[in-house]
Amino acid sequence: MKKIAVVYWSGTGNTEAMAKAIAEGVKAADAEVSLFTASEFSAGSVPNYDKIAFGCPSMGAEQLEETEFEPMFVSAEGALSGKELALFGSYGWGDGSWMREWQARCEGLGAYLYGGEGLIINETPDEDGLRKCREFGKGFAA
Repeated sequence: MKKIAVVYWSGTGNTEAMAKAIAEGVKAADAEVSLFTASEFSAGSVPNYDKIAFGCPSMGAEQLEETEFEPMFVSAEGALSGKELALFGSYGWGDGSWMREWQARCEGLGAYLYGGEGLIINETPDEDGLRKCREFGKGFAA
């Protein structure tokens, strides 16, 4: 059974809702899933999982959250080469450049990105958005 971590930071609850729906999709695919906030996950946890889904909303000028998520992610970067990752997050403005930059960053680390791109949802995920998250998680677990 594949072990998958879903790690997220959420300021408004939008990315948290996405993370929970993605975890539901992973579980529906009969994989073992662990849900973590960014402050609960560390670089030492990376080897314990076959795959990791990272979620962070767009902050400020389309960037990752700087206080908790970015430091955790930086600390884990050295362990991500060869790891299959999924990226997700919500946004309220811009065109998703934070996700494109994050994808390129992960590819530069030698990680494999599920689907070739992250899942982004504008503002609060509605029922259709949550369905997309569950499908994303199920596909990632496959």
